[in-house]
Amino acid sequence: MTSIRAGRVRLNAERLGDPGDTGLPAVVLVHGLGPDSLAGYYFTIAAGIAAAGHGVVMYDQRGHGRSERPATGYRLEDFTADLRNLLDALGIHRPVVLVGNSFGGAVAIDFAVRHPHRVSRILLIESAPPTGDWPQRMSGFLSHCAETFRDARATDRMEKDHGRFAGRLARRARPLLDETTLIEDIAAGRVPGEDGLRSLAVPVLALYGADSSLAASAPALEKLLPYCRTVVVPGQGHTLLVDAPRTVGGLLLDWLREDLGRPAQLRLRTS
Repeated sequence: MTSIRAGRVRLNAERLGDPGDTGLPAVVLVHGLGPDSLAGYYFTIAAGIAAAGHGVVMYDQRGHGRSERPATGYRLEDFTADLRNLLDALGIHRPVVLVGNSFGGAVAIDFAVRHPHRVSRILLIESAPPTGDWPQRMSGFLSHCAETFRDARATDRMEKDHGRFAGRLARRARPLLDETTLIEDIAAGRVPGEDGLRSLAVPVLALYGADSSLAASAPALEKLLPYCRTVVVPGQGHTLLVDAPRTVGGLLLDWLREDLGRPAQLRLRTS
């Protein structure tokens, strides 16, 4: 683990592998909000990507994991600036593959719209594009989470229904929701909008769990993004990355092989 100054915040980052002379693009993994952290990738798909020859960068976003948790500064554009500053600090200036899980996908999309020359491909995992009323919907969801997590009985029920790990995640998210302006900042942030997304000239692969509420948005996303393919994974929900890492990692690597001029059929792997 390395602490890196990225603009005004220090971010905890981890690197795996080294592209060396292979010329493969680095893969940058961007996690979601609340209880999530780089660990969500470290224990799922990161090692497999590195074993395939790609340099891997994963980091705790501001307020998460072992990164700094400032009291303010949680608009979408703040997270996007952190990603830019992190890549600059690491000396990564060639186009990268961005992988965004949940909210991390919004950061990846926003970054690509603002810095198109720095992105070669985007993988979205259970992520809604940041358009329209996305800031208000995200803020409302976070408000609901905050109220739930403040209720010890609700957290206990979560732990009973979904296991002790789910309860620990809920408790881990409380300081971020209670001690920062995250909820207000997300609502006040700007989004690239549909015009920005239509301008994306990079390939996008979007993965959704068939049991997730986001799966219904797959057809609309394919129409909105110029070069987008979607895959809906049967029997999976919003925690697709954690519950089906072999499937997610396999789809990603198959898709990246296409970028090397070796056409590959995307295959669902049972995890």
